[in-house]
Amino acid sequence: MDKFSINWQRVGIFAGIAILVMIVIEFNARLDELNQLSDEVKPYRAQATQAMQTQAALQTQAAYAGSDAAAEGAARDSHMIQPGDIPVVPFGGENSPPISTPTPAPPPTPQPNWQVWWNLFFGE
Repeated sequence: MDKFSINWQRVGIFAGIAILVMIVIEFNARLDELNQLSDEVKPYRAQATQAMQTQAALQTQAAYAGSDAAAEGAARDSHMIQPGDIPVVPFGGENSPPISTPTPAPPPTPQPNWQVWWNLFFGE
């Protein structure tokens, strides 16, 4: 019977190693799933960030639209005046001469190459 005796200490060590290997394999599978889900969530996070930035910009515009400065700016753009302003309407006089634009001088005509060389060597 000594040939087939079971060493319980070795069986326990092998069972512990087998359990540790299974735990490592399961942990690796969970890490892989975490990486996959993290990659899937990135576009949604970008969309959410963009939506929050758009919301903040729209809230800022809405707050400005309800302010007195926006009403005054719209009134000025519509050529309205405030009490105490003096309206000025520019107009051209009937006898004013039209403004003439000066005509540019015509460019000089280029000399032929032989005349350019002649002037360089002999000068005039």
